[in-house]
Amino acid sequence: MEYSIRDINLAESGRRKIEWVKGNMPILSGLEEEFKKTKPFEGVKISLSVHLEAKTAYLSKVLAAGGALMSVTGSNPLSTQDDVAAALAADGIKVFAWYGATAEEYERHIDMTLEHGPNIIIDDGGDLIHALHTRLSHLIPQVWGGCEETTTGIIRLKAMERDGVLKVPMMAVNDAMCKHLFDNRYGTGQSVWDGINRTTNLIAAGKTVVIAGYGWCGKGISMRAKGLGAKVIITEIDPVKAIEAVMDGFMVMTMDEAAALGDIFITATGCNKVIHGEHYKKMKNGAILCNAGHFNVEVCIPDLESLAVKIQKCRDNIMGYTMKDGRTLYLLGEGRLVNLACGDGHPAEIMDMSFAVQALSALYILENWEKLKPGVFNIPESIDKRIALKKLESMGIKIDTLTEEQEKYLTSWEV
Repeated sequence: MEYSIRDINLAESGRRKIEWVKGNMPILSGLEEEFKKTKPFEGVKISLSVHLEAKTAYLSKVLAAGGALMSVTGSNPLSTQDDVAAALAADGIKVFAWYGATAEEYERHIDMTLEHGPNIIIDDGGDLIHALHTRLSHLIPQVWGGCEETTTGIIRLKAMERDGVLKVPMMAVNDAMCKHLFDNRYGTGQSVWDGINRTTNLIAAGKTVVIAGYGWCGKGISMRAKGLGAKVIITEIDPVKAIEAVMDGFMVMTMDEAAALGDIFITATGCNKVIHGEHYKKMKNGAILCNAGHFNVEVCIPDLESLAVKIQKCRDNIMGYTMKDGRTLYLLGEGRLVNLACGDGHPAEIMDMSFAVQALSALYILENWEKLKPGVFNIPESIDKRIALKKLESMGIKIDTLTEEQEKYLTSWEV
């Protein structure tokens, strides 16, 4: 099959979305023009699983402009936009995804995307790599390598590497400076609150927001919460990050302590059962729960369901769970990534940088795959610097350069 989507007739709406983000993604636009001329991916098969909305679609089109034979799916059942999927399919790109896919449908779409027989994989969360190493391992010999977009995927890859089961080289896109410093912090910070605000239509100012995890995503979410006028509590397991949160001006305590204080709870850890049954018993009536991590396991939904005497849909993407004592807790977006399940994800200008890292990392694999062994590799510094300079250029900003004398001074042990 060339595609498996909801409705090809939605394509025109999807095209408008893609054109809008293209106008705000100057780095990718520059790469598209370069790739059209050089065709570096001519005949190369690429399988991609990233949240399937307009910015991801544009990345797919940029790679296709470079000659790549693309096969695309989403990386979350609630983040696929059906009109965007239709636009890609109408333009001849293989697409297997639709909004609200069941677990079985989602898995089938992952497999269909891999049955393309990829040389390069572009992943977000590790679902393609997991399927490749389990259900479709016969495809491994033709895979040159891949790129992983997010923190959760890197965790999974490093676990596979540690256990000696990772069979292909993977580029840690998430760990690139031009990805996590901007995407995880500013992208997540803005888009999480966009998802919460548009879904609840409630104010953040004056409320107590509990944020689990103070990595780059947690930092961004906290920064925006503070800017919106909220009181912020951080929960952490890492003592260094906890001290950092304190010195950034936030309260730090355990989730057991914070459970009774929070009005809004946001998880951003990559771990499971961050908020669970004992916490629900302490929460205020009306507390709002949501997740900014890749998988819907951070807010423990089975515990919430087991404690509830009534479960009802209160609004699009809001489920209410009423406890025996009459309190109702509200879960946004089925506990999936609130910024994508309840919004459009990161701003286009941010994903311009992240997806430029993806595109150039795929090019790096193409040019170096014969030298690479199975494992997780850092993105070369040259890629980060190229993207940063292009971003500054697009913003009309110039920076200084070292003179020969300065370079000599900085590289010499003799003062």
